[in-house]
Amino acid sequence: MSMRHPSSTYRLQIRAAFDLDAAADVSEYLHKLGVDWAYLSPLLRATTGSDHGYDVVDPALIDPARGGGAGFDRFVTAAREVGLGVLVDIVPNHMGVSVPAENPWWWDLLLRGRESRYAQAFDIDWEFGAGRVRLPILGADLDEVLAAGEITIDSTPTDAAPFGVLRYYDHVLPLADGSADLADVRAAVDAQHYELLFWQREATELNYRRFFAVTTLAGVRVELPLVFAEAHAEIIRWAHEGLIDGLRVDHPDGLADPGAYLVALSDAIGGLPVWVEKILEHSATDHPEALPSWWHTTGTTGYDALAEIERVLIDPAGASGLDALDAELRRDTELSGPQSWSDLIHGTKRMIADSIQVAEIRRLVRTLPAEVSAGAEAEDALAEILACYPVYRSYLPAGGEFMTQAVAEASERRPDLADAIAALVPVLADTSSEVARRFQQTTGPVMAKGVEDTAFYRYTRLGSLTEVGGDPSVFSLDVGGFHRAFAARQASWPLSLTTLSTHDTKRGEDVRARLDVLAEMPERWAGMLGELRGVASSGHGPFDALLWQAIIGSWPATPERLHAYAEKAAREAAEATGWWQPNAEFEQRMHAVVDAAYGPARDVVDGFVAEIAAAGWSNSLGAKLLQLTGPGVPDVYQGSELWETSLVDPDNRRAVDFDLRRTLLADIDAGWHPEIDESGAAKLLVTSRALRLRRDHPELFTKYTPLEVVGEASAHGMGFDRGGALTIATRLPVGLAARGGWGDTAVMLPEGAWVDVLTGTQCAGGILPLSALLHTYPVALLTPAALLTPAALLTPADVSLMQVVSAEELNK
Repeated sequence: MSMRHPSSTYRLQIRAAFDLDAAADVSEYLHKLGVDWAYLSPLLRATTGSDHGYDVVDPALIDPARGGGAGFDRFVTAAREVGLGVLVDIVPNHMGVSVPAENPWWWDLLLRGRESRYAQAFDIDWEFGAGRVRLPILGADLDEVLAAGEITIDSTPTDAAPFGVLRYYDHVLPLADGSADLADVRAAVDAQHYELLFWQREATELNYRRFFAVTTLAGVRVELPLVFAEAHAEIIRWAHEGLIDGLRVDHPDGLADPGAYLVALSDAIGGLPVWVEKILEHSATDHPEALPSWWHTTGTTGYDALAEIERVLIDPAGASGLDALDAELRRDTELSGPQSWSDLIHGTKRMIADSIQVAEIRRLVRTLPAEVSAGAEAEDALAEILACYPVYRSYLPAGGEFMTQAVAEASERRPDLADAIAALVPVLADTSSEVARRFQQTTGPVMAKGVEDTAFYRYTRLGSLTEVGGDPSVFSLDVGGFHRAFAARQASWPLSLTTLSTHDTKRGEDVRARLDVLAEMPERWAGMLGELRGVASSGHGPFDALLWQAIIGSWPATPERLHAYAEKAAREAAEATGWWQPNAEFEQRMHAVVDAAYGPARDVVDGFVAEIAAAGWSNSLGAKLLQLTGPGVPDVYQGSELWETSLVDPDNRRAVDFDLRRTLLADIDAGWHPEIDESGAAKLLVTSRALRLRRDHPELFTKYTPLEVVGEASAHGMGFDRGGALTIATRLPVGLAARGGWGDTAVMLPEGAWVDVLTGTQCAGGILPLSALLHTYPVALLTPAALLTPAALLTPADVSLMQVVSAEELNK
């Protein structure tokens, strides 16, 4: 099999509404856009109706609803015809079990219990379940369900269920061989290899590992060679038949040994590149967390770059004003005083450990040596260490410093548990112990659910900071820090993916870019929020800030999208309402806020969005060019070549209008230089020119050197040289406009003749005034003039518009 690496990727969400044939139809467009590889969401058969594909039910075949094997073959043929590589997302950690009949592994397990060939494939604590797997699917306790006659027995044999099935509403489960008298429903239920539970008991009494707190996603033991082989047979076939060029691995931190898994995967697919969905904590420890150097991986999926790009575009001077606003909102809601980020996430992580992760923690207790386990005290101590753990997980024997930090903080916060915590340390650090392995698999769910899915919806001073992979306590990044981070990526992980939007981001990249403007005008935003809250308020100040930011950032989103976002955000925050026990009164007020945006507050919203839109678009174009031309392999999320104003999933999986994008790209290639406006065509121009340059001239992207920006507005400009491709971007556009523009600010260019591939402007090296270079767009992408020909990058129309401008002329 051949080996190559991409210059860029483009993520496509494959589902029934956009299947593999639809993906094949956009292959030519992706090539014209400048994309090098198409990057597909999971393809293996998933639960019926799944739009995301992370609930795989059968790893042996490509999902028929997504186009099936024949559809994949057609897609690959279409991709190869235009020179696209193929990257596919895979899900080794778990399988979907919400519909047992669709998952042959899970069905066989329920049918045959511990005698099933898949009994070891799923991570089940059989002893805790008295030899049965626990299924929390009932709407009430079993006795109540039986008394109501809601469970029925159908003894009709079929090939899949030779002894019949048990039915509970939409749930259909196989009956075991030797089931008791089927006329006695209670006896039949008790005779099965599964135990039916009230669904609210899942948090404490479940006996199988799952993905985070999702009971319908059961953990798979791919560390066992036979399980690995069967789970990956189809994927390995893709590699050996040349259908794929690389893989993206979802949630490796859930695996027993991610490092060993990546070695096995690399061996199985012939060393093709593999990227991992790994979130690195850059400020939770004394030193930024690094991707494990011994992993067989090409790099991460890019959240680290997202955090760096976001923060260099945020005005550090806005922190105090936004903090003051947040404090005022907290007082207005009669919340406790100012809360540090570290205290907030300790509380939310501890809440998760004490609620939806109790079953996992009790399993840890059951695996402790008898001399260490002390029942409730051990459970309490484990929960406290988990709440204090500073990163998603460690990889024994590496990562001992994280345990040291967690233990120290836990002991300080809970001196009453100091002895119990100290007793846990040796066993949690023992690489041979089961509890140490399982503890490492538990830190990630507590972190993800406590931080991303709870704290991010409570820490609302600036929504663009609460993004996957970011630490919102780090408000901004100066230009020097940005350059150091990008240079480090070039030196250590030059082929790691970089991203601005994914299927998991809380807000699309252009929502965040608009919200970044608020840091340049905190007092103005405080006044505007006060005016909006005067029209409609949920009664919870910080949540009002979150919701009105979502409205402003995504405007003009549809009411349906914003109502869905409001519900998810409020329930995830778990302060005024929640998933298990929704507060109807609060949610009525919350939805009234969204309604007000389209009613009495419409003029105010329209006016404020118009006020900040241009600055937001400047941030958007700057962020996009920094990502597309910076070190690493840029990943473009589907549709984000135009403005990407999605909110949290499933909003970001909406259909993409590729016909519109084809038309706009053709117009640009015919010579149109679009204005920066609501159409987003200017972003398409930036995206296509940057992607084409990377793909067609990789020799221009071999190093990373900061460019020097000098003059009175130098804080508003930044740039870098990638080895021949020069990127220049604007930052803090509100402040730039307030000071009257660039003035004498200039960028110091290497000697030679340069062309801005966005406008066709030619210029000489040396001292180049930014007022001339950035006269059309707030960004520029320069390349040596000698390299460019009409066939290489620019269209004939582009070349006809090129103007040669000397440094002396620009200075005039």
